[in-house]
Amino acid sequence: MLFYPQEKLALFIDGANLYGAAKGLGFDIDYRRLLELFARKGLLVRAFYYTAVAEDQEFSPLRPLVDWLDYNGFAVVTKPLKEFIDSQGRRRVKGNMDIELAIDVMELADAVDHIVIFSGDGDFRRLVEAVQKKGRRVSIVSTIRTQPPMVADELRRQADNFIELEDLKPMVMREGGPRSATQQQQQQQQAASQPQFA
Repeated sequence: MLFYPQEKLALFIDGANLYGAAKGLGFDIDYRRLLELFARKGLLVRAFYYTAVAEDQEFSPLRPLVDWLDYNGFAVVTKPLKEFIDSQGRRRVKGNMDIELAIDVMELADAVDHIVIFSGDGDFRRLVEAVQKKGRRVSIVSTIRTQPPMVADELRRQADNFIELEDLKPMVMREGGPRSATQQQQQQQQAASQPQFA
């Protein structure tokens, strides 16, 4: 990762996109570790997290995460999921946060040196180009190691840096989260080789 210690950084995390990329790679994100990692890379000005939430549900599995992020250094931007019926008559939900993320990037671009976007959405290519024209460096965090890749090729090409999420895994993986098959096999082998006491 190419960061300069004197740079002012801002993180913009597309929650659904990052979750999908990490899930595709078989791990969960530890957001405290992620924040600490980037705080060591430069002067972290702000970390935004974007997600749509179900307002009408009594309990949303996303609510504890959103609350934790809100209390632990993230600026959380939410909006309600929208329900609609598609052309086949199926109930669908929609919760795109692209506009909110893009507006916040443009508003903060003059106050930072380096913008880090956690998303592989090709719609952000033009946003990246616009902030680069303001003299800002832009890094994209996503993955090409899933099938299909989670990052659009045009976004990867436009960015100053592409950071492979899988390369960050040892530094940002939540302990106790899902383990890879190899890790599970190693743990099982270790357990099997331990002496058994009655």
